Amino acid sequence: MNRKPHRNGRGLFLGAVLGAVAGYFAGRALGNPGWGIILGTLAGAAILYRVNPGSRRRR
Repeated sequence: MNRKPHRNGRGLFLGAVLGAVAGYFAGRALGNPGWGIILGTLAGAAILYRVNPGSRRRR
């Protein structure tokens, strides 16, 4: 039986939003909030796309 890796659209969106906010503050501290937002969005979306923040209910 093949197991699919956890992937979901809700995690993708949530990761993008949280990553953008965290990236803004990190980028602002380093001098360029625009790059912080871009890199934070990509990193947050990639992480939460793989990690399933939803319920563990089996279908």
